[in-house]
Amino acid sequence: MKQKFYTRKNSIALTAICLATLMFSLEISSVPVILPTLEKILKANLKDMQWIMNAYTIGCTSVLMATGTLADRYGRKRILIITLILFAVSSLICGVAQNTSVLIVSRFFQGISGGAMLICQIAALSHQFQEGKERSKAFGIWGIILGIGLGFGPIIGGAIAAILSWQWVFLIHVPLALLAAILVYKYVEESKNADPKKLDTWGILTLSLSVFGLTYFITQGSDLGFSNPITLSSIVITIISFILFLWIEKTNPYPMFDFSIFKIRNFSGGIFGSIGMNFSFWPFIIYLPIYFQSCLGYDVVTVGLSLLAYTLPTLIIPPFAELLSARYRSGIIVPLGMYIIGLGFILMRFGVAAEHASWITMLPGSLLAGIGLGLTNTPVTNTITGSVSANHAGIASGIDMSARLITLAVNIALMGFLLVKGISSYLDNVFSNSIDTATLHSIAERIAAGNFSSLHEDFPALNKLDSSKTIIHNSLSHGFEIILLYGGIGVWVLASISFMTFNFKNKK
Repeated sequence: MKQKFYTRKNSIALTAICLATLMFSLEISSVPVILPTLEKILKANLKDMQWIMNAYTIGCTSVLMATGTLADRYGRKRILIITLILFAVSSLICGVAQNTSVLIVSRFFQGISGGAMLICQIAALSHQFQEGKERSKAFGIWGIILGIGLGFGPIIGGAIAAILSWQWVFLIHVPLALLAAILVYKYVEESKNADPKKLDTWGILTLSLSVFGLTYFITQGSDLGFSNPITLSSIVITIISFILFLWIEKTNPYPMFDFSIFKIRNFSGGIFGSIGMNFSFWPFIIYLPIYFQSCLGYDVVTVGLSLLAYTLPTLIIPPFAELLSARYRSGIIVPLGMYIIGLGFILMRFGVAAEHASWITMLPGSLLAGIGLGLTNTPVTNTITGSVSANHAGIASGIDMSARLITLAVNIALMGFLLVKGISSYLDNVFSNSIDTATLHSIAERIAAGNFSSLHEDFPALNKLDSSKTIIHNSLSHGFEIILLYGGIGVWVLASISFMTFNFKNKK
């Protein structure tokens, strides 16, 4: 009998799954708005703020490929309920955390449950809505909710923090996750795979360890010293783990990564699109609130409103991107979207450098970057999943999400490193090498985190400057110019690689 889309059971099941995806997306885009607040209340530094975001992305990455196998074996509905409960518990711990260490650890577990929850949502939707048109409608609604969470997350997070407190940005998920778990239990159909694959445990461990090691090297290396034994050990472990990962995936009869599909040009071109989107656009959303609050002096609500120009186009543009892809091919639209992201970053660099910088000088670049992301995102997803056979669709989606999250984690760390280096170079010129490197680095890290309150007390050398406030402000602006230039040029390079991969055939 033909399935009806608008049955009460299906409508409530879709509502439950959309509620889960809303929570997942909000945890990516709403938390950056409260990072400057956490810096003040929890005495967090720049590295703490990087890890608060990266713990979530690394947690997501570590379980993406494993969740599909576990859900196939034990039931998609069952695993989804478990992940919703874990998401509620980890969100509760995030909300009551009294220090950054507890918050970072709980964010990691929130990321694990969130990443697993995302994979289970897709599997549950695919089973609940099996007819072609019904499935398209369900995934269309699900995609809209995901976009709303990402697009409106900054203003939602800012409003919650202003009306209640920063804790409720996390605590709000506790009742929502429990409600979603109850609805999933009552209305979502259970499904399993009659012949589930074996879990690639060693592949998961080696990939997660290599991502964590590289992130640690970038984030902590400048403090410990890149020749420090701990720093060197982290990069050695990263390299060895990655080599082991490649060997395991080549020799394992049930690998989570099937590298043979990279021979498909559309798949590889799409993956470069995934990397390009997360090379600059999403990592920079971590730092943009710092610029708006520390450089421009905006409060948390104004920061959220200012970020709408950056995120809203990602919700509005995708339908037009689909039409353009159908007419001109994804091989043209995906690289074009990335070129536009890069142009947006270059314009934002000029906006930061403007004499009277404000949200208005940042507006053209912010809008262009968001439009570019909107042009790229949906065509990338459709191209990656549509370029492989049905039996490789799950692996393709997993590789896509892994590429996005790994690139995000690494570039959150790299942008923070470049921000501090940019501030340090500016201050070094001002002080004419009169302050030792370690002290200069400490000052730069405090400025990068937006922590100006006790700078003059802790670093008396600043009191010798006649215009220290202006210098601090200019050094932070200089740091942002550096990371915007890095983001713009980097995504242009990836856009070029993606275009060539899509469109240039290998000569025999």
